[in-house]
Amino acid sequence: MELMDAIKGRRSIRKYKSDPVSDKDLETILEAARWAPSWANTQCARWIVVRDPDTKAKLQETLTATNPGREAMIAAPAVLVLCAETGRAGFKKGEAVTDKGDWFMFDAALAAQNLTLMAHAVGLGTVNIGNFDARKADQVLGIPANVRVVEMIPLGYPDEQPKGPGRKELSEIVFREKYGQL
Repeated sequence: MELMDAIKGRRSIRKYKSDPVSDKDLETILEAARWAPSWANTQCARWIVVRDPDTKAKLQETLTATNPGREAMIAAPAVLVLCAETGRAGFKKGEAVTDKGDWFMFDAALAAQNLTLMAHAVGLGTVNIGNFDARKADQVLGIPANVRVVEMIPLGYPDEQPKGPGRKELSEIVFREKYGQL
């Protein structure tokens, strides 16, 4: 699959077939995540692969009652939990070096983007879930104090083909030399 096809064709999948994800495919998509760029190559992203139905059910309980990804947490054969070590990305000698502070969310997002695009390229579906009680997720997964759960990504073979959302034209989002200048 060509990269632009993967970018334009990837969709948030919330309905999954029960077919298991092979270890080979899982390794392929995690390898893509591993190669994501990061601040000063700090590589702060960490992944937890959850296949156990009881653990997936406990993680589902961390989502809000109205979260559209609730059923995906159970239906998908795997849930990939993206975590990030804090105090590394965006730091030099223990001090934040920009006004943005800790860059762990940015670096985690780069890893998640690589992962979701590769998953799509090998025929798997994903949905990024960020609306959940992180403290409860920490307890379920035994997360240490210096690590944050960033998002949860159900993973499996799609059992739906959602239509893509529209996109703004480049002329609406790209400026020249100064903000707002076309």
